[in-house]
Amino acid sequence: MSSALRPRTVRVPGSRTVWSLVALTVVAASVASAQVFHATRHHSTASGATADRRADTTAGGAPVAVAAAPSQPAQPAAPSTAASAAPPAPAKQPAPPGFTLVWSPSAARDGLGAFEGVEDDRAHTDPGNKHIYVEGDHYRVDMTMKIHDTSPDRQRNEVKGMRAGGKVLEMNKGETWRLTYSMFIPGTLEATTSFTHIMQLKMPGNGSAPILTTSLRRKGNRPTIEVNLFGQTLVGDTDLAPLQNRWITSSLEFKSADKPDGYVTWTLTSGGRTVESATRANADTFLADRVRPKWGIYRSLSDTTHLQNTYLLLTDMQAFKKN
Repeated sequence: MSSALRPRTVRVPGSRTVWSLVALTVVAASVASAQVFHATRHHSTASGATADRRADTTAGGAPVAVAAAPSQPAQPAAPSTAASAAPPAPAKQPAPPGFTLVWSPSAARDGLGAFEGVEDDRAHTDPGNKHIYVEGDHYRVDMTMKIHDTSPDRQRNEVKGMRAGGKVLEMNKGETWRLTYSMFIPGTLEATTSFTHIMQLKMPGNGSAPILTTSLRRKGNRPTIEVNLFGQTLVGDTDLAPLQNRWITSSLEFKSADKPDGYVTWTLTSGGRTVESATRANADTFLADRVRPKWGIYRSLSDTTHLQNTYLLLTDMQAFKKN
């Protein structure tokens, strides 16, 4: 009940009838509001379930494991007012020479149907809330301290894969791709001494190690953002703090191949300025089946000093395939 409507316990002679009318008015208004909320929530849940069913198929019609998206955003997550106050994200870029644009979703138009699947609180540790959703012209991934994944020592809220024209886009062996996207990393999303991944390249399937990660890693007292060829070598890193609370753009070009034919080039820009650019050749960038990108927050719970409720924003997502 709103504090403005809450009756105060003040006894005034002759006021019993007036008190009863106020109480009845408040009760009636509360019941009507609850009915409207229930109807709206039911409609939202039904619509969301329909959208999930539409997105839960591959190009060949086979089912994809997608966590059901609850109907309400998680309330404890910090608001993204800082993103509204920051300069806008850069505009999407045209295809670089020799590449063709094959994926360029709009959050408002395509919603979560732009992705092959959604992994939202897979262990259902924060029930009744959704943590991955559209907010304005961007995607928002919330992470609260209530959440843990199916492995209780970590947290995961991620989107995976790309969908265009109703079909899943596959990144196959021997192909060269460039993925670009803008992200807003708030001050509450901190680098940790363990792992905090905000983007991955993986082979589909549970339990497979990543091929590559974009991570927020604390090195001594230095928080960094890095790209790492998992189990191989660091591609590049730079200081995280100057890049938080503003829109930055990451571009990742790679050839999906066994060593020595694979390579990775990572470019990170902020305010039109390149803050990191690195290339690693002679890399193993393929495991088996195909390569699939993931975006979101996947982090260990071990570094408790640098963990809190947080979020990540994503926009201007694009995929280019080399001709």
